[in-house]
Amino acid sequence: MSGEGTRGAVLFDVDGTLVDTTYLHTVAWWEALRQAGRRVPMSLIHRTIGMGSDQLLARLLGEDRDPEEAAAASAAHHTLYAAYWSRLAPLEGAADLLRACAGRGWTVVLASSARGDELEAMRRALDADDAVTAATSSDDVAASKPAPDLVRSALEHAGTTPDRAVFVGDTVWDVAACSRAGVPCLGVLSGGLTRQELLEAGAVEVYEGPADLLAHLDDSLLGRLPGGS
Repeated sequence: MSGEGTRGAVLFDVDGTLVDTTYLHTVAWWEALRQAGRRVPMSLIHRTIGMGSDQLLARLLGEDRDPEEAAAASAAHHTLYAAYWSRLAPLEGAADLLRACAGRGWTVVLASSARGDELEAMRRALDADDAVTAATSSDDVAASKPAPDLVRSALEHAGTTPDRAVFVGDTVWDVAACSRAGVPCLGVLSGGLTRQELLEAGAVEVYEGPADLLAHLDDSLLGRLPGGS
């Protein structure tokens, strides 16, 4: 299916890309795993943030993990992380970036590996739903990042094709998911990974965070997206 005639779409990861949650997740997973009797260094946990919880636990606990232990850890993480929901803070420039993209006629879709209720908490923190056309979460797909399902779901919600979309994310898992879906990915450093890591994973461009991307919006890959009415 050709994307000719459709307007461009900007697909956004949310955790660590638009909302400052990466290290909150790291601490919540660290404590959840301790409650399960597992001592996993935060440095290792941090590098898995951005995956869906199923894939995160598979990486941290091994493919032969006890399903009951994994389920208990996931539930504990959810409870621990939920304690922060009322205090979540958007990253500098995040809401303005979403509105600038919408103002240029691009369809804005959020695509998060978070659960649906976690995504809703982040949307409340962003307070920019006026610029968002649609959102998709791990609740909507069979496999979360780095699988391409979320990116493909976001494309469907945007009503466009990979050649007319750009994804913005903060992790190598975002980049991997985009690569598998055929969508170029812009990286941001607000999730704590390095520029080199994101570029080596395949990010087309890398910015400090939402405010930096906003300042260079027209000069970035996004600036070449087709607009719309």
